Parts: sequence; structure tokens; C-alpha cells
Amino acid sequence: MSIQIEEIRNPKIAIVGLGGVGGYLGGMLGKAYDSVSMVARRERYDAIKKNGLVLHSEKNGEITAQPAKLVHSAAELEIQDFIFLSVKNYSLEDALTELAPAVDEHTVIVPVMNGVDPGDRVRKGLGKGIVVDALIYIVSFARPDYSIEQQGDFADLYVGLKESDETKKQALDELDGILTHAGINHKISADIEADIWKKYILNCAYNVATAYYDNTIGELRKDPVKTKEYADLATEAYKVAIAKGVRLEEKHLNSIIQRFWKYEENAGSSLQRDIHAGRPAEVETFSGYLVKEAAGLGIPVPVSEKMYLGLLEHTR
Repeated sequence: MSIQIEEIRNPKIAIVGLGGVGGYLGGMLGKAYDSVSMVARRERYDAIKKNGLVLHSEKNGEITAQPAKLVHSAAELEIQDFIFLSVKNYSLEDALTELAPAVDEHTVIVPVMNGVDPGDRVRKGLGKGIVVDALIYIVSFARPDYSIEQQGDFADLYVGLKESDETKKQALDELDGILTHAGINHKISADIEADIWKKYILNCAYNVATAYYDNTIGELRKDPVKTKEYADLATEAYKVAIAKGVRLEEKHLNSIIQRFWKYEENAGSSLQRDIHAGRPAEVETFSGYLVKEAAGLGIPVPVSEKMYLGLLEHTR
């Protein structure tokens, strides 16, 4: 049961990574609490300093959140109660080095990132604090003016513990209350590893196919070969998850594949946008990790391998 709103203290909350996901969480939390610190650099820092963090949300309306503290580096933060971490995977270890002075044994760190292993990497990299694993289903991105746009009527956060004791359960309960008070739609997962893999399998198809072909979902759907490859990508990722002992069933795979037919025609992916713009991209997260895990397990993933090699070429 979540903590009642009237029982919630005014916690020290930091948002590290203010792109589409972190910006959405920062806007929602910053609207609800006056003790939210934000980490931003260069032009993003200047934009937030001038205008606040501006969130254009189809789900929640227009929001402007003024951070209690805006810093260029997480190293400037004092000890925090909650830290929401939404950086790109290739920046995670550097972010943890900066963040370490802001973490003590009671700090709850919530990595809301792509991939299946950010939580484990945070636990290893920090060696302190309470890490709550998480994922989010959301369509959001930073506009050129560094405001955040959230599209659609869903922004669903899942949080949970891979291993729990009374201290961790209490931390999760308090996090539940914090999110409820901020109006962030969320669910406490009974099997966070399975839920993370469900989203990862989806992204192994969605992000990889859209980026490899530089196509929208609508364009992929018009081509029977690309449509089959999309399903093959999801199936290959599912087989890896099963081999790793993740508790999934074929109905979960079928549901992921069927979602392909429900997306908007013009839907694209973050991986596609980053590669198209020549920015650093999470190719290793969405594709390389799976191919390497499959090789170690002896599982053939020919479509994933083909697209991984192609994406590496795109980013050179």
C-alpha cells in the first residue's frame, strides 16, 4: 500500500538526464515538489534557467517546473533522497562517477533507461544506495528549444525490486507515494525483470527495424518482408530471454508483435532519430547486447545480427 500523500515529507529529489523521459519525470515531480534539483548542461541549462523546465504533455497538459537547484554537474548536488536517472546507456558510468557524492545508504536511485541491465550497472558502479529497477512506456522527446513534448494518452512507469528486504520494501513504498503525489501513472511490478524484458523485446524490434531502414512504422507495415523481419527480431529477443531464465510466455511475445499494427503511421524511434541526426546512438543497447548474449548462449539470431552490423555501418 502506498504512503498517504499527507504523510510524504518534502524529499530531496534529483533528475539526472533531461531528455524525453527525464524531462517528463522532472516536469511532473517539479510541479508537485519544491525540492527538485535538475542537472543540465550548456544550452539546455540556459533554457531551463531562463524558462524553467517546460513540459507539453498530451496526457497532463502544459506544465512549467522551476527547479529548486539547477546545476551543470551531478557532482554539485548534496545528498539526495531520490535520484531519477535517465541518461543514455553509453553515458551511464560517467554519470555514476559524478553522482556518487550525492548518494548515501538511504538514497533511492531509479534508473529509467533503455536496455535490461542499467539497474545492475548502477548497483555495481555505486555500491551504495537502494536501486529500484524501472521502465517506462512513453512517447516523449526534447524539442529544439529544450522543452519536452509527451505525446499520446499514456506515460506508464513500472518500478520494482529484483531482490527485497524490509528496508528496500519500505523505500519502494515511499517511492510509490512520491509518484502518486506527483500524478505519475505507475505500477509496482511483481516481476520487474520480466517486465523490463517485455519492453526490451519490443525495442529490439521497434527501435532496430525503424533505425535500420530509417522508416516509420507505417512504412515498415507496407512491406511484407520488413513486417516479417520485425516479428523475427522480437522472436529472436524472446528466445534469448527464455534462455536466460526470464519468466515469459509465448502470449507475451504475441502481444508484443501485435502492437506493431497499433502504432501511429508516422511513429519512429529514438534510435532512428539519433542515427539520422548523426548523434551518438544506443546501438549497443538495442542490438549489440542481444547479439552478444545470443552468441554466448548458442542461440542463432540472424536478423538481429544483420541489422546490428548494418546499424554499426550507419553510425560510422
